[in-house]
Amino acid sequence: MFNIEKFNEIREILEKHSKTGKIVAISKNHPLESVIEAIKEGVHIFGENRVQEAKNKFVNIKKDNPKIELHLTGPLQSNKVKDALSLFDVFHTVDREKIAKEFSKHQYLLKDKKFFVQINTGREKSKSGIFPEDTKDFLFFLKNEINLNIQGLMCIPPIADDPKYHFKQLQNLAKENSISKLSIGMSGDYKEALPFKPAYIRLGTILFGKRN
Repeated sequence: MFNIEKFNEIREILEKHSKTGKIVAISKNHPLESVIEAIKEGVHIFGENRVQEAKNKFVNIKKDNPKIELHLTGPLQSNKVKDALSLFDVFHTVDREKIAKEFSKHQYLLKDKKFFVQINTGREKSKSGIFPEDTKDFLFFLKNEINLNIQGLMCIPPIADDPKYHFKQLQNLAKENSISKLSIGMSGDYKEALPFKPAYIRLGTILFGKRN
């Protein structure tokens, strides 16, 4: 079941903080029926973490509904890049040179695609992303050598930390590198993300319920 009341409530709050901010409805591990229900309620931005699951759910949906915008919000394997570029519109997890070089092999598929760089602000070994001090060089590489359309930065704060500390760190990095957009805030910490005027907040459990 998709909770459209909660979606509308959070969207109104988000718009007060960030006029251009949008909710990505994270549909990973949720059935096709829940996605269709959300679309019928007017939702058109969805996030998935795995290419194969996204293909199973969204290939036909996107053919029938060109308004649907699909975001990749999980780590991407090199051998799935071409498939991902054929399906997703926005990528939130550009996190290493190897994956960027893989993107560059498919220039004809890069038109109109948008990318966020994942920053590992908590320096967690279990998480993807580049360290904050490497942001400037990595962005230079992506823009000038790979020619990716970099929109902004993304992070996932460590569970035990105050998320505001990490959102502030990301905001500072964005300003230092003349980038305006942040992908921050999930079901558990989106309220803390709001003062930082996020371009996207990524909400799954709070909208779709517990995952299967």
